[in-house]
Amino acid sequence: MSAVRRVQVLVVGAGQAGLAAGYYLRRAGPDFAILDAAPSPGGAWQHYWDSLHLFSPAAYSSLPGRPMTGQTGKDWPDADHVVQYLAEYEKRYELPVHRPVHVRAVENAEDGGLIVRTDDGTWHARALISATGTWWRPFVPAVPGRESFTGRQLHTRDYHRVEDFTGRRVVVVGGGNSGAQIAADLTGRAAAVRWVTRRPARFLPDHIDGRALFEIATRRVQHGGERISDLGDIVATPPVREARDAGLLTDHRMFHALTADGPQWADGTVWPADAVIWCTGFRPALHHLAPLGLRTGERGRIATVGTRAETDPRIHLLGYGDWTGPASATLIGVGRTARTAVQEIRDRLS
Repeated sequence: MSAVRRVQVLVVGAGQAGLAAGYYLRRAGPDFAILDAAPSPGGAWQHYWDSLHLFSPAAYSSLPGRPMTGQTGKDWPDADHVVQYLAEYEKRYELPVHRPVHVRAVENAEDGGLIVRTDDGTWHARALISATGTWWRPFVPAVPGRESFTGRQLHTRDYHRVEDFTGRRVVVVGGGNSGAQIAADLTGRAAAVRWVTRRPARFLPDHIDGRALFEIATRRVQHGGERISDLGDIVATPPVREARDAGLLTDHRMFHALTADGPQWADGTVWPADAVIWCTGFRPALHHLAPLGLRTGERGRIATVGTRAETDPRIHLLGYGDWTGPASATLIGVGRTARTAVQEIRDRLS
């Protein structure tokens, strides 16, 4: 049996949130390690669709300490550029990432610390930062007749290339950024596209990009005021704006059920389809924390005070969305909450 490895702080996940935490842990001084399930650097960015681009120029899409360089020929970098940036970031700061390591369970240790069981042995830590994100828990709503549809069904995380849908009739479900972007991506390439949303699509003003979103979130933290959701749900990236302005990106209300042939609305109308793409979001990937019995709330979220679990000060959650810090699920925004989390951990361990 291999010996239990011991560190003061363990970070689970080496995507953008885990790396930002690693940057501040390196500066703060505690002994730490980062466990990552993926075989290579880049986090969820390794799995996004080919045409995806950031919402902002590289200069406004950086993790703490290391500006992202621009991508030649592109105003807004693509996902591959982000993967390269994260790999270089990890190497530059010599972050102690162990991969591929799958964390199976986090349990209470007899000495008041934490036992972390993985497929590559056991670790002991005094504090843990969970930065596993949401990519591994896609959410699909319970729609009547879903099992009867004879076409292809996939989630945002399964969409990779527009060429896979050439000549197909495709339904895109979801009124957020991924729904709008994938619907725009398919428009003019698939045989027909129907974009379906639960409520009328709300586009953010065209001048708002990722930098502006971060500034809005910062102002709200510091002074209160408007929330991003008060302004809209969808960033009008150039492809989305082009499709919208050309009248090719029209949203339809949510259908009542799925039939064998396609979605059916309450009036009985059926739109024949070859595929349904569910751009319906994700849930936080927190199964590893289940043995601790932390209190959960809406959509599987653990109750937090800032990034700290409300009922367990040893546990911090980073990068899951605004409930773990405004803009904490973004490259530019996660640094602020990572810094705060590490400061709290350092103070507690001292």
